[in-house]
Amino acid sequence: MSDKWTADQMAYQDGRVAIVTGGNSGLGLETVKALAAKRAHVVLACRNIQKGEQAAAEIRAAHADADIEVAELDLASLDSVRSFADRVRADHPTTDLMINNAGVMAPPRGETADGFELQFGTNHLGHFALTAQLIGSLGGNDPRVVTVSSGAHRFGRIKFDDLQRTHNYFRWRAYGQSKLANLLFAYELDRRLRAAGSPVKSVAAHPGYAATNLQFAAPPLIDRVVMTVSNKVIAQSAAMGALPQLYAATYPGLESGTFVGPDGIGEQRGHPKPVGSSGASRNQETARRLWEVSEELTGVTFEIPSAVPG
Repeated sequence: MSDKWTADQMAYQDGRVAIVTGGNSGLGLETVKALAAKRAHVVLACRNIQKGEQAAAEIRAAHADADIEVAELDLASLDSVRSFADRVRADHPTTDLMINNAGVMAPPRGETADGFELQFGTNHLGHFALTAQLIGSLGGNDPRVVTVSSGAHRFGRIKFDDLQRTHNYFRWRAYGQSKLANLLFAYELDRRLRAAGSPVKSVAAHPGYAATNLQFAAPPLIDRVVMTVSNKVIAQSAAMGALPQLYAATYPGLESGTFVGPDGIGEQRGHPKPVGSSGASRNQETARRLWEVSEELTGVTFEIPSAVPG
């Protein structure tokens, strides 16, 4: 494997349907740009349709033949997740690629429309419910689910006695929990897909430290001031930060269950390569329990087919 992979090396994606959550800005926008440039049909999923259309127009200005559709998706609402999944299944009987990219980082405590702590509910439960409702239509050409985590998973802990962080809330611990949940989900999905004999792959990625609007969309002022400085001194570009998830989505022969991150010091920046993860992220009992709790909380049942549609 090349340790200096770039989006230019990505194979053309003709005929592939790709869903990118949070595709109107940051890592998601760079991911949509790269996939559209390689001729994938991209479903740009975002909360704000107007911003999504603006992003799509910018991409089409650079790539006149870019094949992008914009669809409303609010991962903080299970009703919105359900409506989006219904639309995708109706419009695209077969989907090749899901990139679970959208997320929130370190806001003051808030709740989703369904009463979940905002970070756990958006970053994990929203994507869990979305994947559950679309897993049956994943097929076609080398189907994959890419779940975007973070190096923050390493300080995350799954507090089953207080998943919604109603006691002693600290925004960064809640963020770490949500990012650990992302990895536990990706690995458990991989195990279940393999057990079912499904050709669908579950892979994960993290961007390192990339300068995006995620640092400024939710955290308190003091955090935003610190990150303004670190973005200029430490961070890599959003385009570089998107490379691990693009690699996870498209690199030929990548094994299911792989975690991809930057190759630089501390995995903070650099070109994508397979990387390791914390022992907590590999705990199969925790993953199984989180899966069951996630089904109960979201009201969805994950039914993994052993074969995928043509």
